[in-house]
Amino acid sequence: MSALVARPTMEIAPGAIHVPGWLTLHEQRELVAACRTWATSPVPIRHTRLPRGGVMSVQTVCIGWHWQPYRYTRTADDVNGEQVAPFPDWMVRLGRRAVCEAYHDQQTADRYTPDTALINFYDGQARLGMHQDNDEHSPAPVVSLSIGDSCVFRVGNTQTRTRPYTDIELASGDLFVFGGPSRYVYHGVPKVHQDTADPACGLGSGRLNITMRVTGLTEPEDTW
Repeated sequence: MSALVARPTMEIAPGAIHVPGWLTLHEQRELVAACRTWATSPVPIRHTRLPRGGVMSVQTVCIGWHWQPYRYTRTADDVNGEQVAPFPDWMVRLGRRAVCEAYHDQQTADRYTPDTALINFYDGQARLGMHQDNDEHSPAPVVSLSIGDSCVFRVGNTQTRTRPYTDIELASGDLFVFGGPSRYVYHGVPKVHQDTADPACGLGSGRLNITMRVTGLTEPEDTW
C-alpha cells in the first residue's frame, strides 16, 4: 500500500518506535518466500492451542526456538516433535539494522542478537488480544516487521491490558521496535484491513507479522 502522505517515524511511548515503510518491496518478497518455506517444514504453521482449551485465530510458525504458551523449547512437542528451523544469520543482521534504525545507537544494535522469531499469519478475521511478550529471559528489544494487509496495532501500557493505549496503523513494510521502558507493554491487533496490501509485496492476501526476540536461553533444559 502506497501512502499518499509520508508517514514519519514516531515514538509511540518511550522505547516504542514506529518506522513506516522500512522494508523495501524486494525485502518484503524475500521475507515472504522465507516464511513460506518455514511454514511447511520441519514444523508446519498452525493455530496454537492455549492451556485453557482456546485456539488462537492467528496461525504461527517459529524459527530458532519453538514457542508454545508459555515457554520456549527446541522441539515442537505440541505439534510434531520436530526441531524448528534454525535462526539464520541474515535475520540477525536484519534485526540489528532494525534496532539501529529505531534507536540510532550502533553499539546497542551491534549487541542485539535475536535467536528466535514468531511468525504470525492473520487472515481477514484473525485478531490478537492484548498481551505482553514476557516469556523471554532477556530484556532485549522485540523487532516487529509487517507485510501484507495493514492492521490496527494497539500499544498499551506495562501495567494493564486496558487503557491507556494508543492505536496506530501498521502497513506493509513497517517496522515497530519495543524495548527499554516499553519492552513489556501490553499490545495487540484488534483489526486487520483486508485487501489493503500492494500485491508486489509477495503476499496475495492477509497479514504476515515477524517478531524477532532474544530468548536468553542456551540449552533445552533452560526452558521453564
